Amino acid sequence: MTKSELIEAVAQRTKMTKGSAETVVNAVFETMADALADGKGIEIRGFGSFTVRSYRAYSGRNPRTGTNVDVTPKRLPFFRVGKEMKVAVNEGKPPAPEPPSEPPKA
Repeated sequence: MTKSELIEAVAQRTKMTKGSAETVVNAVFETMADALADGKGIEIRGFGSFTVRSYRAYSGRNPRTGTNVDVTPKRLPFFRVGKEMKVAVNEGKPPAPEPPSEPPKA
């Protein structure tokens, strides 16, 4: 689902105009981005939680040239899905079959 599809779905479900729904969706995303930029976590019960993880600097390797590259420390957003969302996504779907551990013998 793209952002424009989300805006359209919000507009249909809430009987809002697309312009109003776009304002709401943008406000939610901006508020979430501001909270994560401030290092705050976001927890939405039944959906999941967003946190910011800090990564230290390290020495990496450029895969194309093979030269060493110093990677600066960074902070990245991380999403952990909630239990209810896991159930909702998997509801009615059989578990994926496990691959055979050994090739079949002829």
